[in-house]
Amino acid sequence: MHIRPSYPKKTRPRPGLLHEYAERLVAFEYATAGQVKPHTLLFIPGLGDGLGTVAYLDDIAAALEHTEWSVFSPVLSSSYGGWGMSGLGRDIDEMALCLEYIVEYKRGAVSSESTTSTGTCTEPEIRSGSRPGKIVIMGHSTGSQDVLQYISSINPRHPHPVLDRGGSAPPILRPQVDGAIMQAPVSDREAILTVLKEGNRHHTAEEMQMIYDRAIAGARKDTFEKDGLDTVVPLPYTASIGYPGSTAISSRRFLSLASPDSPRSPGEDDLFSSDLGEERLRKTFGMVRERGVLRGAESLLVLYSGSDPSVPAHVDKEALLKRWRRVTDADREIWHAESGIIPWASHTLEGPDQVEQRRILVHKLHVFLTDIENDVPK
Repeated sequence: MHIRPSYPKKTRPRPGLLHEYAERLVAFEYATAGQVKPHTLLFIPGLGDGLGTVAYLDDIAAALEHTEWSVFSPVLSSSYGGWGMSGLGRDIDEMALCLEYIVEYKRGAVSSESTTSTGTCTEPEIRSGSRPGKIVIMGHSTGSQDVLQYISSINPRHPHPVLDRGGSAPPILRPQVDGAIMQAPVSDREAILTVLKEGNRHHTAEEMQMIYDRAIAGARKDTFEKDGLDTVVPLPYTASIGYPGSTAISSRRFLSLASPDSPRSPGEDDLFSSDLGEERLRKTFGMVRERGVLRGAESLLVLYSGSDPSVPAHVDKEALLKRWRRVTDADREIWHAESGIIPWASHTLEGPDQVEQRRILVHKLHVFLTDIENDVPK
């Protein structure tokens, strides 16, 4: 569990283009006006993040400046503090809308009257040879959950009986992608359990367990109001657990993140916990090939941080990656050779002590994108 701090951070201005890809939803393209590159990297950050809040994205954009790849960073309904009232299903629907827009934009077919500007969509034309270039989606932290959900869920996804309750728009047929990257995929549930075990500055472990139990019990009992509206977990509870005190978290999203019935019955957000059984992994990593949303061999890059404070000390990172890879690659190789652990990397790779780790990240990403561009399996 890693939430972006709420205080502002000074950075240099970033030149680029702001696109409205759906009603009231925008995406920032790291680009120069008039320069349309054929290939696309769509970057999805983590909980509490928004435009420009993941520092290493500047390094990626700079490394790709003189290549055929453009970088897009969309604002989703879950961006910044919106994650508490949103969910993975809505995220991947909006990612699909953004990719549809990008495809049409790069064909020169976007206008103010296009279907994507209204938030509705028709089946995208994504057959080989009909689109301008390759598309890769990349997730950081909880954005990795979005990426795995995008490539492993049935297409279009089935509405979730709880998490999609009250939604009016049907799920969207997701465009195929040529590559997928997951950076710092961590378990919110295991991070919460660490807080319960160790306590924090304000509460002992016993007090934390009591707060957690009350939060779970309340969320289970009153997930919705009588009129179907979401209930919100009391802010003192969620703030004590480690979430921002200013962020409202619905009962259904809290239950999805905390996933109290795991590993027996994991919540939607519980994708990366180290104790998940083979059955759960087969339904997530194991479905990537069958769904066909991710095209080609060697098209998945997984980068785990070697010194991620969000990962409990007992987790064997190497063994965990081997389990994920074995399930994913059951029938054919999908994982790229550059996948693995970045030594001494933190969760966000921020700060002067992470210069080498950012360099490694950018190098691995550049090799991966080059192989995707050239259809070269490694």
